[in-house]
Amino acid sequence: MRVPLSWLREYVDLPATETGRDVQAALISSGLEVETVEQLGEGLKGPLVVGQVLTIEELEGFKKPIRFCTVDVGTANGTGEPQEIVCGARNFAVGDKVVVVLPGAVLPGDFSISARKTYGKTSHGMICSTDELGMGDDGTHGIIVLPPETEVGRDAIELLELVDEVLDIAVTANRGDCLSIRGVAREAAIAYGLPLRDPALLDVPAPNAFGYPVRVTEPLGCDRFTARTVTGIGPEARSPMWLTRRLQKVGIRPISLAVDVTNYVMTELGQPLHAYDRSLVRGTLGVRRAAGGEKLVTLDGVERTLHTDDLVITDERGPIGLAGVMGGAETEIADHDDTEKTTTGVVIEAAHFDAVSIARTARRHKLSTEASRRFERGVDPRAGAAAAQRTVDLLVLLAGGTAESGVTEVVAPAAPHTVTLPADHPDRVAGVTYGRETVVRRLQEIGCDVSGQDELTVTVPSWRPDLAAPNDLAEEVIRLEGYENLPATLPKPPSGRGLTARQRLHRRVGRALAGAGFVEAPAYPFLAEQVFDQLGLAQDDPARRVVKLTNPLNDEEPALRTTLLPGLLAALRRNDGRGSHDLALFETGLVFLPRAEYRAAVRLPVDRRPSGEEIAVLDSALPEQPRHVAAVLAGAREQAGWWGRGRPADWADAVEAARTVAAAAGAELLVRKGQYGPWHPGRCAELVVVADGAERVVGHAGELHPRVVKSLGLPERTCAMELDLDALAAVGNDTPQAPGISAFPVATQDVALVVDHPVPAADVEAALRAGAGELLESIRLFDVYENAEQLGAGRKSLAYALRFRAPDRTLTVDEASAARDAAVALAGERTGATLRA
Repeated sequence: MRVPLSWLREYVDLPATETGRDVQAALISSGLEVETVEQLGEGLKGPLVVGQVLTIEELEGFKKPIRFCTVDVGTANGTGEPQEIVCGARNFAVGDKVVVVLPGAVLPGDFSISARKTYGKTSHGMICSTDELGMGDDGTHGIIVLPPETEVGRDAIELLELVDEVLDIAVTANRGDCLSIRGVAREAAIAYGLPLRDPALLDVPAPNAFGYPVRVTEPLGCDRFTARTVTGIGPEARSPMWLTRRLQKVGIRPISLAVDVTNYVMTELGQPLHAYDRSLVRGTLGVRRAAGGEKLVTLDGVERTLHTDDLVITDERGPIGLAGVMGGAETEIADHDDTEKTTTGVVIEAAHFDAVSIARTARRHKLSTEASRRFERGVDPRAGAAAAQRTVDLLVLLAGGTAESGVTEVVAPAAPHTVTLPADHPDRVAGVTYGRETVVRRLQEIGCDVSGQDELTVTVPSWRPDLAAPNDLAEEVIRLEGYENLPATLPKPPSGRGLTARQRLHRRVGRALAGAGFVEAPAYPFLAEQVFDQLGLAQDDPARRVVKLTNPLNDEEPALRTTLLPGLLAALRRNDGRGSHDLALFETGLVFLPRAEYRAAVRLPVDRRPSGEEIAVLDSALPEQPRHVAAVLAGAREQAGWWGRGRPADWADAVEAARTVAAAAGAELLVRKGQYGPWHPGRCAELVVVADGAERVVGHAGELHPRVVKSLGLPERTCAMELDLDALAAVGNDTPQAPGISAFPVATQDVALVVDHPVPAADVEAALRAGAGELLESIRLFDVYENAEQLGAGRKSLAYALRFRAPDRTLTVDEASAARDAAVALAGERTGATLRA
């Protein structure tokens, strides 16, 4: 919200010495986020005056049209003689009043003006455009042509209000009242302890039966609708300079008088309005929900297919406006430059619409407007009648119109909102003693009616719909008393509370993966459901059951993730597209699994620590949120160099990442052949843990399927791993175990076993481990060999290195050989393995 300081001073008598920076500091102290203070006309120096064009001579022989003009500037040039000026613009004629800058002046941007010879003539000054004066967008981008009644020789700096300060305020979602000069003026009046001249305090005639007919069939979406009619508007009426300048300062482009007036009143009072061309409206105005398949061409010229949840303004033909967002083209007010039609009568709409409905409509149609921004943040429902009256008064004053006596007001009865709170509640929230008098005074300053002694009953003002609970009122007292006045105190936690086991595991896993060369890349926990098709998940896959948000940040990603892979793969794709091709990324985070039964959430107290039962009830309303860990790899795993050839990342690196995580969790991970969703069926490992004698699949690792790689736009041979970290923690050991160091030597035995090709190496290894007994320290597969001539068709050789060690003695050759033979025997029994000759 842009707020000109000159406009603000109309409603609050700020000290004359207060600059925009001073007001910015005061408003920031009150809780408003004033981002910048723009200095309009900074460095501008006159003489800058109003002139009248006397003659225009067209200069020939140049690449572009050039005009040599004489301009009457009165006595501003010291001689009273016409000023000779060379100008290339063509949107003015003899007799027009224009803005002339004379030699010696300085325009914004430190642009000094002096007499100079150009195009064979001497130009004594310049005829100015809006761009050269830094006035903002007026829709013309040409020479400023002033109204005919403007006095020649008048100071244009004062006339055009070129010097001003504009506060740019970032209005938060709960402070819709500050999207108006009225609302910011109220905050400034409170900050300076000055009275407010409320522009909404107008004499408004009572509703009667002679107003324009209105029928509201959706009172939940539109609880107030005021309609007024003005006729006899002069077709040649133009917005005065003071009005257009104020609109330009707040960032609104002037269009036509009727539209400019509604935009002006909206900015002033915060109530969006819409003016319909009276001659183009057919029959009764109505408010209803759109019917399925209805269409509307909005003022931006776009034909929109309406949704059944959209609120629309209608006449007897159907929709003529998207309520609270944008009007329709059929009843558009004629532009003052439109020679084909003129608007001489208008119907003014000042309505109050449901904030949620307008927000969803604006998002659905991707149409954010000044009106929708205000409605979705909360508009004063009682300001409609005053805004309509203010609009009528300005049209009568500026356009010579006549206000019809009829006043239509449709109101759905609603009681004022009241909140009950103890008088010391703000004290307990802030930890500061304010006292009842201070609390009552501050609440009254923001417009509340307060009654009661120890227990206060507060009637919330209509322009503050965000004040709904005692803590909201406490926050108002605290911010007005000054956040900077709150004492800085540190909490005193009881001793003995460190990180939880889950937090310690999270950190260990992160350090382990970082040590293995992975980079952490956290992602947003949102996804689009079509990503499951891209990942190749089956239609009945449990991962497809998602929790959907009612207010997603992005309509294209309305669901919470059930897997970490989409976010990680998106990060990998983005980095690869920007030139980083050798990637190893990981993330540890929550996934969200819907519960079988939905329960409504409860509101926890803030004046004390919630009890365990209260927290349990709240937790039962939340989705299950296990912590997962995932990693993705692409490109080179080992770089090539003088030391030798590099190596690309492959499925084995993804499996090794899973083993690294399992080691950090103190869990034993079984790896066996698997097949699931996004992974290549021949290069997918199923990751298993054993709990209470039962096996549980906790994740998968390997190379992604080529179709998934193509669908997601990933580098070729991308690999990935994902594990359920909570499931690992359940079978792991949270206490790190120091490695045992033996003083006795190791005995190494190598065996090469021939098995049928389909036999998994993991099954052979498990059999060897079980048969070798307690003396086996480690086992490692170091070679896989296939040769039909030597081994036979459909056979392969698996070579293992077995390390034996006893904790209390040096093993003899016979002991090591016996353990090896037992291992081979059991492998032969279980898998059909035979020693390779």
